[in-house]
Amino acid sequence: MSTTTVIKSDVANPELASEGKKKIEWAARNMPVLAQIKDRFVKEKPFTGMRIAACMHVTTETANLMLALKAGGADIALCASNPLSTQDDTAAALVFEYGISVFAKNGIDREGFYKHLNSALDIKPQLVFDDGCDLVNVIHTSRTELIEGVMAGCEETTTGVIRLSQMAKDGALKFPMIAVNDTDTKHMFDNRYGTGQSTFDAIFRATNTLIAGKIVVVAGFGYCGKGVAERAKGLGAEVIVTEIDPTKALDALMQGFRVMPMTKAAAVGDLFITVTGNRDVLRDEHFKQMKDGAILANSGHFDIEIDVAWLEKNAKEKNLKMRHQTDEYVMADGRRILLIAEGRLANLGAAEGHPASVMDMSFSDQALTAEWLLKAGTGLSAGLHEVPVSIDKDVARLKLESMGSTLDVLTPAQELYLNSWEHGS
Repeated sequence: MSTTTVIKSDVANPELASEGKKKIEWAARNMPVLAQIKDRFVKEKPFTGMRIAACMHVTTETANLMLALKAGGADIALCASNPLSTQDDTAAALVFEYGISVFAKNGIDREGFYKHLNSALDIKPQLVFDDGCDLVNVIHTSRTELIEGVMAGCEETTTGVIRLSQMAKDGALKFPMIAVNDTDTKHMFDNRYGTGQSTFDAIFRATNTLIAGKIVVVAGFGYCGKGVAERAKGLGAEVIVTEIDPTKALDALMQGFRVMPMTKAAAVGDLFITVTGNRDVLRDEHFKQMKDGAILANSGHFDIEIDVAWLEKNAKEKNLKMRHQTDEYVMADGRRILLIAEGRLANLGAAEGHPASVMDMSFSDQALTAEWLLKAGTGLSAGLHEVPVSIDKDVARLKLESMGSTLDVLTPAQELYLNSWEHGS
């Protein structure tokens, strides 16, 4: 049975709980697949006695995932994966309306961030939910005494999967982690459609700029980059893509986007959006070429895709919060560079992240994968594993049904044809 009986928390303002509850309920209306899973969890209680530590964006959508797991009997401790994405009213509601331990405050500093990570880990988790591999990293560095008790975990971001892949390659990953990020439903809805829409939502809120007629430079053409580039094109922008992968670069070119190195794109772009999962994608050599008024936004995971430290050091003047989550750096020659959300995730730092209907898919994948791990987790080897295809297909089917669409069904003859080799053409 669970050993945690007291709800613990560190949130900004308990008085925001009632407002947060309304927003959580609003998001739930647009998460029908997760609602069906939650209803089943209420009846079956698959997580009874299980302790789950989660490091995720503390938003209304995440709240509904936590409520589904709690409905299934889980004992949960949630901390924030990004200080700027935390919705303080949501955090308060989870604690004081729903009885879930939460450690999250918007804008908290680095020391507080790691304090919250450790507070969540004090639950001594058997399952971990991560967004960027921070929780797993802490377990493997400063909280190694917890490793033996962790059955398995889920990772929902590209950046986190990259980190976990390297850990697994080096033999450093000591328990199985499931790459929920790599499901087709996650890539399609969350990374592509979610990132594409929410990134521009953030840019609009932060700068109120017109995209039509602008030159938008998209760094990275993975699923997130595809979504951003498609939305930019749809809004009337000329789109330039920068890439290190020749296949992805060719894909971008064949879709009608210009492809060039950032060293060339920096001189012509009006708006730069990084979605690579790497560091220093925009750096000194690029800043020195940029136009006056260039806008920088990061929709990768961490705040190192844009070399903010260089801007801080070399700008002759810094004007904080010229607009909502927009800082202005004035260079020695008078050029102004505008940075959204301090270089952190723009769509969560300057907006509300992906729409709830998008996260319905990703978090349904998470919930069903966690349930699957209860049976499969003890038999998996330490390392990085994929989500079973059956889970991905179930989520897609449920989402289709919730949107009023149905699938064709194979006839017996078609089934036989597809599953045999004897028939000719």
